[in-house]
Amino acid sequence: MTPAATPSASSDDAALWVPPSLRPALARRYGPVLSGAEADRRILSLGVFASCGDRVTERAIALGHLPLVGIVDYATQRNDPIPPGTFEALARRRRAHVENPPGFLTDRLRRAVREMVDSGGGLIEVDGEEDLGSLALVEALPAGATVIYGIPGEGVSFVGVDAAAKDRVRTLLAQMEPRRIVRGD
Repeated sequence: MTPAATPSASSDDAALWVPPSLRPALARRYGPVLSGAEADRRILSLGVFASCGDRVTERAIALGHLPLVGIVDYATQRNDPIPPGTFEALARRRRAHVENPPGFLTDRLRRAVREMVDSGGGLIEVDGEEDLGSLALVEALPAGATVIYGIPGEGVSFVGVDAAAKDRVRTLLAQMEPRRIVRGD
């Protein structure tokens, strides 16, 4: 069975759900969007950074510049297969597996991001959808870090982590609806 949501909350299965009214704010660009060689140069110039999305994480690894944390769900918008072993260089640090249904940001994913940042990084594999993991990355990374994520058909978005970015994330999270993920057996 697929996960469902109810308005209540519990500690292990608590999540935030994105109401339709918040989707335009989440779709806004909060940093420059670059593509091709320009995106590659920018990735290579980054100090501490984390990636959210399969293709952007794959690209950073291919460039030989591993993110502190990479969040992937083994799915792409074009449904291109992800070759086995693509993320192994990052997974060798540490690997975590988390369920996170589409349209949600679960407490489990937020906790996994914090633990990964605090423990020296690695790969977070998401069963479901990883898109909202970029919020958890901004929330957990130190000021001066960068969060990169792919925007299909456009390129890579680069979001600098600073007090303003953290405030934007807190504001967005406060507008999301608390829910409880109910898993069927």
